[in-house]
Amino acid sequence: MISRIDLRGSQGDPREALPRAEIDVADATERVRPLCEDVRHRGTEALIELTERFDGVRLTDIRVPGAALETALAELDPAVRAALEESIHRARKVHHEQRRRTHTTQVVPGGTVTEKWIPVNRVGLYVPGGRAVYPSSVIMNVVPAQEAGVSSLAVTSPPQKEFGGLPHPTILAACALLGVEEVYAVGGAQAVAMFAHGTADCERVDMVTGPGNIWVAAAKRLLKGVIGIDAEAGPTEIAILADSTANPDYVAADLISQAEHDVVAASVLVTPDEALAEAVTERLAVRVAATKHSDRVREALSGPQSGIVLVDDLEQGLAVVDAYAAEHLEIMTADAPAWAARVRNAGAVFVGDHSPVSLGDYAAGSNHVLPTGGCACHTGGLSVQTFLRGVHIVEYDRDALADVAHHVITLAEAEDLPAHGEAVAARTGRAGGGATP
Repeated sequence: MISRIDLRGSQGDPREALPRAEIDVADATERVRPLCEDVRHRGTEALIELTERFDGVRLTDIRVPGAALETALAELDPAVRAALEESIHRARKVHHEQRRRTHTTQVVPGGTVTEKWIPVNRVGLYVPGGRAVYPSSVIMNVVPAQEAGVSSLAVTSPPQKEFGGLPHPTILAACALLGVEEVYAVGGAQAVAMFAHGTADCERVDMVTGPGNIWVAAAKRLLKGVIGIDAEAGPTEIAILADSTANPDYVAADLISQAEHDVVAASVLVTPDEALAEAVTERLAVRVAATKHSDRVREALSGPQSGIVLVDDLEQGLAVVDAYAAEHLEIMTADAPAWAARVRNAGAVFVGDHSPVSLGDYAAGSNHVLPTGGCACHTGGLSVQTFLRGVHIVEYDRDALADVAHHVITLAEAEDLPAHGEAVAARTGRAGGGATP
């Protein structure tokens, strides 16, 4: 079912051998370009046509009525409401602590630089709606934006035939719980284009965040610059670093939980213990047969993006998972906190037997919108910082400027930009070339 990759004794770059989903965002970008241009030029009319084409739903209005949000919340299963409220509470508690404070540094007497953190004015938050329902993604997008102080935010999610062309009611209920009133029934690349270019119904945004399929990722790449983006989310992935102390049933359950997302989801176990690899393979066979989405899970686990990687020891295993830079990394080893502390590259790290990725997906308080495809080596997950801009405010008096003027003039002339120096000399009376009067 799941392949084996033996890196024992290998001295090469493990990235060449590790499993990874094969996606071509560049090709997808060219395919979504005409759709995005259509939305740019024809606005809502194009969105309605594209929604009928791709979602099989003919809309009369792309914006979800306020009454539909209220109804969804009123009809929400009380147990689901309680779970969402707890998830919101925990996420808000964690993200509230992430807000940065304005700080002023006195560089010299009379000269200060203040770093002021200013929230993005308006953001568009994308919530997927494919094989599963993701009210948790509403929380993970909205809470950090709200905690950052974003004044205008809109949510969009694909329309569903079975719900009269509206997004799934649980998604609408989550929006209502969070006080989000602006919600759209638009999905895919066209939703990103709607946010980027604006329409008569939807004011353009400054940034788009949230996970989606390859078409959403492609539209983000295409429109980056017109809008800010968080990241290009690819297929979801889990890596598990485990040794002989790991419970094979826990490992198997967690590999399956990630494979459940999509047939291209990646599930990777890295271990120096061949007996654990055998035990996990055996448990996978039992658990896959018993799980609800067994066909989807089986295809994901047997795909080229998944595998069990054998290594010499945990030191090599740590190097391998750092090279892989997983979206989600679980550490199930003896002294797991110590090994987790040495991880350099991961979207989020889950430590020990009782911190599964599923906890982070819903109720740990952490954010589950995380970098994929190896991007965790340079990009972090969604947070309050995503929605903040650090702006430097420079204030020098005449004496402080005069004190450093000769250095500024010297550097300006070294770069052959004499007018830069002249702008300082005009205020201080200093001559060019760094000379003092």
